Amino acid sequence: MDKDESVRFATKYLEDLLSFFGINVAIDSTVDDEVIQLSVPSTSLNSLLIGRNADNLRALQYIVSQALIAKSAEVTRVNVDVADYKRQRADRIAEKAEGWIKKVRETGEPMRLDLSPADRRVVHKLAEDYSGITTYSEGEGRERQLIIAPAETTAE
Repeated sequence: MDKDESVRFATKYLEDLLSFFGINVAIDSTVDDEVIQLSVPSTSLNSLLIGRNADNLRALQYIVSQALIAKSAEVTRVNVDVADYKRQRADRIAEKAEGWIKKVRETGEPMRLDLSPADRRVVHKLAEDYSGITTYSEGEGRERQLIIAPAETTAE
């Protein structure tokens, strides 16, 4: 299954899965950096689809990804967003990260943060735009933390 077929399959699979719950919507889909982006428009069931701490969103991503793997698809990484929830969250995290970076620059002290993998990625990406600042992650699994530090105090 090539890239285009993978996107079509993932889109149809998610549409069919949602229709099982009575949500009949057209899913917007694209591919960015070898990740299929599936965008579900806003419905009256947004909170159900997102779930507590976005657990249901992650579950939807996992299900679609596993279906792609089972079909030997070229692209198997999937990002599902409902009503722009993830984009809005990333924007909020980026705003906070700018404050964290400013604080690290002012104090010269590293900052440790407990963030989800997606939130850590947002901060890592944003920090690339700042000179004199470095970010890295330490720990394993749920204990993994993001460190924002002056560039000269790296963990390596």
